[in-house]
Amino acid sequence: MQKHALKNVLIFLLAMFTLVGSLSAGNWQQWRGAHNDGISHETDIPIQWSQTENVKWRLPLPGEAASTPVIWEDKIFLTSAEGNALVLMCISTEGEELWKRTLGHGNRSVRGGEGNSAAPSPVTDGEHVWAFLGTGDLACYDFDGNQVWHTNLADRYGEFNLYFVMSTTPLLDQDRLYFQLIHSNAWVVLALDKMTGKEIWKHNRDSDAVSESEQAYTSPILYRDADREYLVVHGADYVTAHSLADGSEIWRCGGLNPKANYNDFLRFVASPVATEGLIVVPSAKNGPVLGINPAATQSDLTDSEWQIWKRQQGTPDVPSPLIHDGLVYLCRENGDLICLDAKTGEQFYRERTHRHRHRASPVYANGHIYLTARDGVITVVKAGRQFDIVASNAMGEVIAASPAIANGTLYLRSYQALYAIGAQK
Repeated sequence: MQKHALKNVLIFLLAMFTLVGSLSAGNWQQWRGAHNDGISHETDIPIQWSQTENVKWRLPLPGEAASTPVIWEDKIFLTSAEGNALVLMCISTEGEELWKRTLGHGNRSVRGGEGNSAAPSPVTDGEHVWAFLGTGDLACYDFDGNQVWHTNLADRYGEFNLYFVMSTTPLLDQDRLYFQLIHSNAWVVLALDKMTGKEIWKHNRDSDAVSESEQAYTSPILYRDADREYLVVHGADYVTAHSLADGSEIWRCGGLNPKANYNDFLRFVASPVATEGLIVVPSAKNGPVLGINPAATQSDLTDSEWQIWKRQQGTPDVPSPLIHDGLVYLCRENGDLICLDAKTGEQFYRERTHRHRHRASPVYANGHIYLTARDGVITVVKAGRQFDIVASNAMGEVIAASPAIANGTLYLRSYQALYAIGAQK
């Protein structure tokens, strides 16, 4: 028994060593970074740059997309449209294209070019990369560009039916890929084996949403602390928590689309974000924002004591929230930045940044919040309770992708090119 216990401890320590090693290397392996929260621990990221100043390199891309690049050591992966084709690219951190693979065809552009079928971001574990597309195509490749497997989730689980295009990004955790497919033909939560694409479990998620509110463009997140772990899924009027073992529902919370004043067109785009002891849940179209206690034990949290706080208005419509050092940051679509106390929801400020449409989610690095507008202006705000814009950087190109930060470099993906921003040496 003692030998068995010792073996388990050694396995745990080895896993923690591997995890810490991957994080300390500065990898950005999924849409919002190492912990899927938009937080970077890099300390030398520039706050000022231009199209030429502090630009390490610029690589033209084959087409438009809003997907965020992911980085593992010396390799960058991103999806893109290329005419009617949809591709996965591997790029070196020196700015050289290493390989490109076509994953599917039938690219669909929506809302006057605001989005397309290459919207979901890839994910990587350091040995393989997985890419999902709005067409339903899902593929796994090794780092040399060899395909391991390919499937199509629309074929398997029902044709996608959304006003725009399926944009959810898969969540990679250990040996699984988690998905939420929330649209007018299905409300499905999935766990797939990452090395085969085979289904581990499928959960049919209930909702009474109607019209466009049946649909969502959000991505699942994971909540994990010393006592609990579960999947958080956001869309079709509710946020729900699901068991990692079988997908069964642990709790749900409504009130995001009030029945007394129901909005048929309240589709969720901004995803929740979690830190220990708090899950921040946005809604849409200036609706409510919730702060939920992750230790919730009852099945329905609507109007319950498990809501730590609730703001009736002021949600970000597309950018996901950011939590850092006891503060919650909400970037409104118009560029207003709201700063809240994470414990109480008390507002410290609401201030105007760059007045333009914001689609990308904010990121934090080295004491600053980076806000990216669609016209290519990145506003850098000092983190903290006092509002202070320290820089405004104009790239002159359309940007809908969230920034990525790895190994001392800020990566910005515009519709035209991929930029590596870093101090020149």
